Amino acid sequence: MISPYTPVPALAATPADVDAIVAAMTTAFFDDPMWGPAFPDVDRRAEQASALWRLAVTSSLRYPWMLVTGNVESAALWIPPGGSELTSEEESGFEEFLVGVTDRTVADGILRIFGKLEEARPSEPHFYLSLLATHSDHRGRGLGMGLLTENLARIDALGAPAYLESCNPANNKRYASVGFTARDTITLASGHVVTTMWRPAHT
Repeated sequence: MISPYTPVPALAATPADVDAIVAAMTTAFFDDPMWGPAFPDVDRRAEQASALWRLAVTSSLRYPWMLVTGNVESAALWIPPGGSELTSEEESGFEEFLVGVTDRTVADGILRIFGKLEEARPSEPHFYLSLLATHSDHRGRGLGMGLLTENLARIDALGAPAYLESCNPANNKRYASVGFTARDTITLASGHVVTTMWRPAHT
Protein backbone atom coordinates (compact mmCIF):
# COMPACT_ATOMS: atom_id res chain seq x y z
CA MET A 1 0.00 0.00 0.00
CA ILE A 2 1.25 3.48 -0.89
CA SER A 3 1.35 5.73 2.16
CA PRO A 4 0.33 9.39 1.90
CA TYR A 5 3.19 10.20 4.27
CA THR A 6 6.85 10.67 3.36
CA PRO A 7 8.94 7.97 5.05
CA VAL A 8 11.37 9.24 7.65
CA PRO A 9 14.65 7.34 8.12
CA ALA A 10 14.61 5.27 11.29
CA LEU A 11 17.38 4.17 13.58
CA ALA A 12 17.36 1.42 16.18
CA ALA A 13 17.42 3.09 19.58
CA THR A 14 20.35 2.68 21.93
CA PRO A 15 20.57 3.23 25.70
CA ALA A 16 21.88 6.74 24.97
CA ASP A 17 18.49 7.59 23.41
CA VAL A 18 16.37 6.59 26.40
CA ASP A 19 16.09 10.02 28.03
CA ALA A 20 15.05 11.66 24.76
CA ILE A 21 12.52 8.92 24.00
CA VAL A 22 10.99 9.18 27.47
CA ALA A 23 10.77 12.98 27.09
CA ALA A 24 8.98 12.57 23.75
CA MET A 25 6.49 10.11 25.21
CA THR A 26 5.89 12.18 28.33
CA THR A 27 4.98 15.28 26.34
CA ALA A 28 3.08 13.36 23.64
CA PHE A 29 0.80 11.52 26.07
CA PHE A 30 0.39 14.21 28.72
CA ASP A 31 -3.06 15.21 27.45
CA ASP A 32 -3.86 11.93 25.74
CA PRO A 33 -7.54 10.96 26.26
CA MET A 34 -6.56 7.58 27.72
CA TRP A 35 -3.16 8.08 29.34
CA GLY A 36 -3.76 11.59 30.63
CA PRO A 37 -6.62 10.66 32.98
CA ALA A 38 -4.79 7.47 33.98
CA PHE A 39 -2.52 9.81 35.97
CA PRO A 40 -5.13 12.15 37.52
CA ASP A 41 -2.72 14.28 39.58
CA VAL A 42 -1.77 16.79 36.88
CA ASP A 43 1.04 18.22 38.98
CA ARG A 44 2.67 14.80 39.21
CA ARG A 45 1.53 13.38 35.87
CA ALA A 46 4.77 13.99 33.98
CA GLU A 47 6.87 12.48 36.79
CA GLN A 48 4.64 9.44 37.21
CA ALA A 49 4.00 8.75 33.53
CA SER A 50 7.66 9.16 32.60
CA ALA A 51 8.56 6.36 35.03
CA LEU A 52 6.15 4.05 33.18
CA TRP A 53 7.48 5.07 29.76
CA ARG A 54 11.05 4.59 30.94
CA LEU A 55 10.31 1.06 32.07
CA ALA A 56 8.67 0.24 28.74
CA VAL A 57 11.45 1.79 26.69
CA THR A 58 14.39 0.27 28.55
CA SER A 59 12.74 -3.15 28.51
CA SER A 60 12.09 -2.93 24.76
CA LEU A 61 15.77 -2.37 23.99
CA ARG A 62 16.25 -6.13 24.20
CA TYR A 63 14.62 -6.21 20.75
CA PRO A 64 15.93 -4.27 17.71
CA TRP A 65 12.51 -2.65 17.23
CA MET A 66 12.63 0.49 19.38
CA LEU A 67 12.92 2.84 16.40
CA VAL A 68 13.56 6.57 16.40
CA THR A 69 14.03 9.47 14.02
CA GLY A 70 17.50 10.93 13.57
CA ASN A 71 17.37 13.36 16.47
CA VAL A 72 14.87 11.30 18.51
CA GLU A 73 12.02 13.72 17.84
CA SER A 74 9.74 10.71 17.32
CA ALA A 75 9.87 7.17 18.63
CA ALA A 76 8.02 3.96 17.85
CA LEU A 77 8.09 1.05 20.29
CA TRP A 78 7.38 -2.18 18.44
CA ILE A 79 7.14 -5.61 20.00
CA PRO A 80 8.03 -8.30 17.44
CA PRO A 81 6.02 -11.51 16.96
CA GLY A 82 6.34 -13.75 19.98
CA GLY A 83 7.78 -10.95 22.10
CA SER A 84 6.44 -9.29 25.24
CA GLU A 85 6.36 -5.71 26.47
CA LEU A 86 8.13 -6.60 29.73
CA THR A 87 10.42 -9.39 30.80
CA SER A 88 8.94 -12.03 33.11
CA GLU A 89 10.84 -10.47 36.03
CA GLU A 90 9.54 -6.98 35.20
CA GLU A 91 6.04 -8.33 34.79
CA SER A 92 6.10 -10.01 38.21
CA GLY A 93 7.11 -6.74 39.85
CA PHE A 94 4.92 -4.46 37.73
CA GLU A 95 2.11 -3.97 40.24
CA GLU A 96 4.54 -3.09 43.01
CA PHE A 97 6.34 -0.73 40.64
CA LEU A 98 3.11 1.12 39.79
CA VAL A 99 2.05 1.45 43.42
CA GLY A 100 5.47 2.88 44.24
CA VAL A 101 5.33 5.39 41.40
CA THR A 102 1.70 6.44 41.99
CA ASP A 103 -0.60 4.99 44.67
CA ARG A 104 -2.89 2.01 45.08
CA THR A 105 -5.91 3.57 43.37
CA VAL A 106 -4.03 4.92 40.38
CA ALA A 107 -2.05 1.69 40.03
CA ASP A 108 -5.24 -0.37 40.00
CA GLY A 109 -6.68 1.84 37.27
CA ILE A 110 -3.59 1.43 35.11
CA LEU A 111 -3.54 -2.32 35.67
CA ARG A 112 -7.17 -2.48 34.51
CA ILE A 113 -6.27 -0.59 31.35
CA PHE A 114 -3.43 -2.96 30.55
CA GLY A 115 -5.66 -5.93 31.34
CA LYS A 116 -8.28 -4.74 28.86
CA LEU A 117 -5.66 -4.13 26.18
CA GLU A 118 -4.11 -7.55 26.72
CA GLU A 119 -7.48 -9.30 26.47
CA ALA A 120 -8.09 -7.74 23.08
CA ARG A 121 -4.71 -8.65 21.56
CA PRO A 122 -5.06 -11.04 18.60
CA SER A 123 -3.52 -14.48 18.96
CA GLU A 124 -2.08 -14.49 15.43
CA PRO A 125 1.64 -13.59 15.41
CA HIS A 126 2.13 -9.91 14.61
CA PHE A 127 4.23 -6.81 15.18
CA TYR A 128 2.64 -4.79 17.97
CA LEU A 129 2.96 -1.00 18.00
CA SER A 130 2.93 -0.45 21.74
CA LEU A 131 3.75 3.28 21.67
CA LEU A 132 4.20 5.92 18.96
CA ALA A 133 5.10 9.42 20.09
CA THR A 134 6.47 12.71 18.83
CA HIS A 135 7.83 15.28 21.25
CA SER A 136 5.47 18.23 21.54
CA ASP A 137 8.24 20.57 20.32
CA HIS A 138 8.20 18.79 16.95
CA ARG A 139 4.51 18.20 16.28
CA GLY A 140 3.03 19.07 12.92
CA ARG A 141 6.06 18.10 10.84
CA GLY A 142 4.84 14.65 9.83
CA LEU A 143 7.62 12.94 11.74
CA GLY A 144 5.48 10.43 13.64
CA MET A 145 3.54 9.17 10.62
CA GLY A 146 6.69 9.34 8.50
CA LEU A 147 8.44 7.13 11.03
CA LEU A 148 5.48 4.76 11.08
CA THR A 149 5.47 4.59 7.27
CA GLU A 150 9.13 3.63 7.21
CA ASN A 151 8.62 1.09 10.00
CA LEU A 152 5.74 -0.54 8.13
CA ALA A 153 7.93 -0.89 5.03
CA ARG A 154 10.36 -2.93 7.14
CA ILE A 155 7.53 -5.06 8.46
CA ASP A 156 6.15 -5.54 4.95
CA ALA A 157 9.58 -6.78 3.85
CA LEU A 158 9.22 -9.50 6.48
CA GLY A 159 5.70 -10.38 5.31
CA ALA A 160 4.21 -9.82 8.75
CA PRO A 161 0.97 -8.19 9.95
CA ALA A 162 0.84 -5.31 12.43
CA TYR A 163 -1.49 -4.36 15.27
CA LEU A 164 -2.07 -1.29 17.41
CA GLU A 165 -4.53 0.31 19.80
CA SER A 166 -5.65 3.80 18.86
CA CYS A 167 -6.33 5.47 22.19
CA ASN A 168 -7.07 8.82 20.53
CA PRO A 169 -9.89 8.77 17.95
CA ALA A 170 -8.23 11.69 16.17
CA ASN A 171 -5.58 9.22 14.98
CA ASN A 172 -7.89 6.58 13.52
CA LYS A 173 -7.97 8.09 10.03
CA ARG A 174 -4.22 8.51 10.02
CA TYR A 175 -3.72 4.84 10.82
CA ALA A 176 -6.33 3.84 8.25
CA SER A 177 -4.45 5.80 5.59
CA VAL A 178 -1.41 3.52 6.03
CA GLY A 179 -3.39 0.30 5.84
CA PHE A 180 -4.82 -0.34 9.31
CA THR A 181 -8.49 -1.22 9.66
CA ALA A 182 -10.60 -1.12 12.79
CA ARG A 183 -10.79 -4.55 14.40
CA ASP A 184 -12.66 -4.00 17.66
CA THR A 185 -13.33 -1.45 20.38
CA ILE A 186 -12.44 -1.50 24.07
CA THR A 187 -14.51 0.50 26.52
CA LEU A 188 -12.54 1.43 29.62
CA ALA A 189 -13.95 2.00 33.10
CA SER A 190 -13.81 5.75 32.42
CA GLY A 191 -16.09 5.28 29.42
CA HIS A 192 -13.28 6.11 26.99
CA VAL A 193 -13.32 3.96 23.85
CA VAL A 194 -10.11 2.56 22.38
CA THR A 195 -10.12 1.26 18.81
CA THR A 196 -7.94 -1.75 18.03
CA MET A 197 -6.59 -1.81 14.49
CA TRP A 198 -5.06 -4.50 12.33
CA ARG A 199 -2.91 -4.28 9.22
CA PRO A 200 -2.54 -7.52 7.26
CA ALA A 201 0.78 -8.62 5.89
CA HIS A 202 1.75 -6.76 2.72
CA THR A 203 4.29 -7.73 0.12
